[in-house]
Amino acid sequence: MTSTELNRTASAELALVGVSKTYGTNLAVRSITADVPAGKVSVIVGPSGCGKSTLLRIISGLDVPSDGTVTFNGEYVDGVPDGLAMVFQDYSRSLFPWMHVDKNIAFPLKHLPAAERKVRVQEAIDAVGLSGKEKLYPWQMSGGMQQRVAIARALACHPTLLLMDEPYASVDAQTRADLEDLLLSIQAKLGVTVLVVTHDIDESVYLADHIIVLSKPPSVVAETIEVDLPRPRDQIETKEDPRFVEIRAHVTRLLRRAEEV
Repeated sequence: MTSTELNRTASAELALVGVSKTYGTNLAVRSITADVPAGKVSVIVGPSGCGKSTLLRIISGLDVPSDGTVTFNGEYVDGVPDGLAMVFQDYSRSLFPWMHVDKNIAFPLKHLPAAERKVRVQEAIDAVGLSGKEKLYPWQMSGGMQQRVAIARALACHPTLLLMDEPYASVDAQTRADLEDLLLSIQAKLGVTVLVVTHDIDESVYLADHIIVLSKPPSVVAETIEVDLPRPRDQIETKEDPRFVEIRAHVTRLLRRAEEV
């Protein structure tokens, strides 16, 4: 990495420089360079199969790039970094069905003293609006409530970076809207850096301060868009804002163009 690249990444909490990933002879992503600014919501969006989830696995340290580097807080990522938590799309598989809500949330906190563990669990439960549901099993809850448990478990780890892989793809439209607003509320209160992967264009614009648009595979960064919509955001007022409509149309054009190339 050059000194220019090092200086460039120093201002970002998370930075990808020239990241490529090959599976056998298949090049999934190629030379991805992007920043995820600290304390903001960034979103990765792109055509189906463009490598969005592959990038997230590389960022999380669950996979390694074939070329290029990922740095988090100035340190090279060569394993799961401290300060990172992840929420997956399939909440039904990420929760333990035989454990109550509070035990599911406490599971990654086994290394902490019992008193601190109890405080963190209750704070996370309160943050996602599940007070009074502590002793339910996941199978007794709706899909939206289960995803709230998954988010609470991530928050209980006190992450500085929260990764979310298609977190609302498996819920209905109204639940999706509620969970989007929950995420924005939590992010505003805690100031955590959030990186969301989604295929939903409206969701990308509604959530983001910063959108990274990928091309079709083997993917490159087609464009990075700064979303200058005011906060707090509202499911009706924000989506009626002419600027929202303009950005959504621009992202749509970029994705259609990417699929045609």
